[in-house]
Amino acid sequence: MRILLWHVHGSWTTSFVQGGHDYLVPVTPDRGPDGLGRARTWDWPKNVREVAPAQLATTEVDLVVLQRPHEAALAEQWLGRRPGEDVPAVYVEHNTPMGDVPDTRHPMAGQDRIPIAHVTGFNELFWDCDGARTVVIEHGIVDPGPRYTGELARAAVVVNDPVRRGRSVGTDLLPLVAGVGGVDVFGMRVDLLPGALGLPTDRLTVHEDLPQSTMHDELPRRRVYVHTARWTSLGLSLLEAMHLAMPVVAVASTEAYAAVPPGTGVITSRRDRLVEAVSTYLADPDLAAETGRAARQHALDHYGLKRFLTDWDRLLDDTGAGR
Repeated sequence: MRILLWHVHGSWTTSFVQGGHDYLVPVTPDRGPDGLGRARTWDWPKNVREVAPAQLATTEVDLVVLQRPHEAALAEQWLGRRPGEDVPAVYVEHNTPMGDVPDTRHPMAGQDRIPIAHVTGFNELFWDCDGARTVVIEHGIVDPGPRYTGELARAAVVVNDPVRRGRSVGTDLLPLVAGVGGVDVFGMRVDLLPGALGLPTDRLTVHEDLPQSTMHDELPRRRVYVHTARWTSLGLSLLEAMHLAMPVVAVASTEAYAAVPPGTGVITSRRDRLVEAVSTYLADPDLAAETGRAARQHALDHYGLKRFLTDWDRLLDDTGAGR
């Protein structure tokens, strides 16, 4: 099957393109948001091919994966075919609803041509899709392997654009974590954090735009992973940390409750309990390692790549694509 999709979420796409189909990713000269092309910091297989928009009108496409509201019109313009009408399509909803929650209307609500694939049950429950067909396909991860050493008695956090996104990603909680024993923050656009939070660099160190393979080496050197997000979809970095066999401490919101069952870490809505849990793991390497092993097993059982790809193939077949 030949699938057209935009490079929007690198970590999710890294898993999706392991499915054995042919994947076409638009590329533009400026490699802007609608034409990023192949990933540069993730490892994608050779069956992911860049294609210029001008080529698409004469390119065979069996299915379009939409991830942003404007992509339906963009696909029609570039392909000369309407998604859901002239070519099968699926809309992947990566995010929690914003605005008037829980009454936020989904941009694909009220139609029956394009199914909406939510990445968590929480998202499916909270978006108002108004009769549109919905399905939940939970995340699956390319297993990086158990790399945990916990040699550095510091916490690790992965977050993108934390200064702009602020409370939604729990940026205001970072000083609490840093106050326990120091925190290393990984992600995109994290360079402004120390100044924005007024923290010394020994308490908060940033590691910006690392390749995924490098980050997978660096994260598990830290003793505990902390998931600070208040209102985002389930972070793939949390699941990656669990695959790496890291113990995790997470804010109890959105889908995180399902990802962090008892024995795999601590999930809490209390600031004091969050600080206490981080402190406990930093002070007890044996407990941290034992918890991390349990976290890895849960992640393998519930967020494995094989289940993810099987679920996706089932949905793709249901659309009639490639027939």
